[in-house]
Amino acid sequence: MNTTKSIIHLDLDAFFVSAERREDSRLKDKPLIVGGLGDRGVVAACSYETRTHGVRSGMAMKVARQLCPQAIVIKGDASTYTRLSHEVTEIIRERVPIFEKASVDEFYADLTGMDRFFGINKFALELQEHIVRETRLPISFGLSQNKIVSKIATGEGKPNAQKIIVAGTERGFLAPLTVNKIPMIGTKTFQKLLNLGVRRIETIQKMPVEVLENVLGKNGRTIWKRAHGIDNPPIIPFHERKSVSTERTFNRDTIDMLRLHATLVAMAESLAYQLRRGNKLTSVVSVKIRYSDFQTQSKQAKIPYTSADHILIPKVEELFKQLYSRRLLIRLIGVRFSGLVGGHYQINLFDDSEEMLNLYNSLDKIKNRFGEHSVMRAVTLGTKTIGRMGNPFNGEPPIVLAHRKQ
Repeated sequence: MNTTKSIIHLDLDAFFVSAERREDSRLKDKPLIVGGLGDRGVVAACSYETRTHGVRSGMAMKVARQLCPQAIVIKGDASTYTRLSHEVTEIIRERVPIFEKASVDEFYADLTGMDRFFGINKFALELQEHIVRETRLPISFGLSQNKIVSKIATGEGKPNAQKIIVAGTERGFLAPLTVNKIPMIGTKTFQKLLNLGVRRIETIQKMPVEVLENVLGKNGRTIWKRAHGIDNPPIIPFHERKSVSTERTFNRDTIDMLRLHATLVAMAESLAYQLRRGNKLTSVVSVKIRYSDFQTQSKQAKIPYTSADHILIPKVEELFKQLYSRRLLIRLIGVRFSGLVGGHYQINLFDDSEEMLNLYNSLDKIKNRFGEHSVMRAVTLGTKTIGRMGNPFNGEPPIVLAHRKQ
């Protein structure tokens, strides 16, 4: 029996740029940068026309303008991108049995067995064509036996990729590519490999796996397998309701607004950090209240994809104010972020300066090293939500940030 799998990777081409061009056709084929408008802003996305000038996402806007002074610069609209991402998701949901939404603009689907009814290659081409026709957004795909090879194939064929890697040809396809094309090889690992004289995937294919394990630790074997096109991470089925949440039951029912506010901020901040640590974005925020008579109410709001404290905390505060209407003692409060997808901070760069991006990166590095509660907002000091976790500094006080409402 043929057990060869067929995994398609779909990736919207320059998604934010394509979305802006869909909204305004005059931008078509023009050099376009999306991000913060000021000199201290950051590039969230850029068109292929600007990339030939050296512009890249994550770059300071001031530098990008210097590299490509003829570019049109637009402040992004996260709500538009969220809406369009949902449009593409629904089209894929209607047409494939199992799919994974890896980020706001990236998807995997398992097409195995569909060739009993029609050719998989033909189906992949028709799916791409249907998405483009219905959404007017360009999208690329790669098709192979597994997620890793399919993702690399998409990247090699962009834009408008239709890259099909026939089973048994994975090694030959991968061999001439640079090693940083392998997912999970970042800047530091790439540099380590370059120091070893390893630049092409072909070199890894010729190396004993033990050599990579000695240099890169436990990741060495995974990278070696991916270089051979034999790593098979599973498709993680997409569910809108995927969520992270936290609740706090008070020892004594309370209407102390300062205490309630501090607890809400601490919970929202903690969940936002969990999102960033897990490379996730949320699109639904929920707040729950349980009163002293055990009546429970909740309220939720859909928002543009984000993982940023300064966006999520005000939304939590707003929902609590809308929800708390009975003026009774409160027994429990909770916060939940749902509608999660994979993704990084890029989608929040439209309103933020380079300083804001650097601040988040720095704070998260401190938390990763010393513990989540090594840095906290002043407003949350004294909440038992923090106290329960213990002090990672063994008596040393945490770094405190002043809380400023946006």
